[in-house]
Amino acid sequence: MEKQSPTLSDYVKTLEAIKHRVRQAQYEALKSVNRELITLYYDIGRMIADQQKAEGWGKAVVETLARDLQNEFPGMIGFSPQNLWYMRQFYLAYPKGSKLQPLVGEISWSKHILIMARCKDDQEKEFYIRMTAKYGWTKNVLALRIQDQTYEKTLLGQTNFDNTLPDSVKDQAKLAVRDEYTFDFLELGEEHSERELERALIARIEQFLREMGAMFSFMGSQYRLEIDGQEYFIDLLLYHRVLKCLVAVELKISEFKPEYVGKMQFYLAALDDRVRLPDENPSIGMILCREKKRTIVEYALKESNKPIGVAAYRIVRRLPAELKGKLPEPKQIERLLEAVEVKMHRKYGGN
Repeated sequence: MEKQSPTLSDYVKTLEAIKHRVRQAQYEALKSVNRELITLYYDIGRMIADQQKAEGWGKAVVETLARDLQNEFPGMIGFSPQNLWYMRQFYLAYPKGSKLQPLVGEISWSKHILIMARCKDDQEKEFYIRMTAKYGWTKNVLALRIQDQTYEKTLLGQTNFDNTLPDSVKDQAKLAVRDEYTFDFLELGEEHSERELERALIARIEQFLREMGAMFSFMGSQYRLEIDGQEYFIDLLLYHRVLKCLVAVELKISEFKPEYVGKMQFYLAALDDRVRLPDENPSIGMILCREKKRTIVEYALKESNKPIGVAAYRIVRRLPAELKGKLPEPKQIERLLEAVEVKMHRKYGGN
């Protein structure tokens, strides 16, 4: 019996599967090439540093070395005198045996140069390396995140997740909710209503989700809940793809008030009971306010039994002066970053 020809639907599905596999292989090949290049630069940096220490190599010797390498390998870029000095700096920044050294192959050379130039300490460098690898930040996005002080704003975030979320997700959730967000892409004046803010965010939904952290999907605005014949509306409903949970966002153009937490608890209880799927984690609430006083937020969240974060939003980029120098203890930072490491290990299988 003659076999039937494949249907168009079967062919399209097979084609898409093959294309996905090819792209996956291309991506893995690029990652492998990048790791080899980073290892090469690291080794060159080590040799220059060793010779500088042993033989006193200076500017003239490195310039000669750059010229000879360019002549020997005319098809390769990256052997300029400046780049050789970057390699030396790279080796000194991540010496053998340091916690960060195994991470260096996770991101590209240009991103390493940016991080070395702009980050002060090892934990800040680790944060940006891990976040860049996890979320696939481009160089421009990474530069914007550093400029916007994402490291500080993430670690200063005010949430009650320690007491309201399972251990398996609470550290990841802390990294997903920052202390402050910047909406400088909005065409809003200093005076605006909550409805105007909501409409402006929806009109720039792509930029809004990028500012929120790139792992959010938009599920709707004025999301309707009907309970006992009464209607309630959540300003914005998002979904976090890594945390696998609904995120209710309430927008407030005023200073934070304790009663906002009670309303959010009501929304989260309803979402968990009526909307959340069986395999999803508990819904999270985010209250975005124009201003907030940290002590008032702490007291308001202290007895809450639903996971809620409170953040401020700005139309211009700045970190309030009173928050500078108030980062968590190093051990707390390490624990949060370890949560990213575990997630990456599960995703990439430790390769």
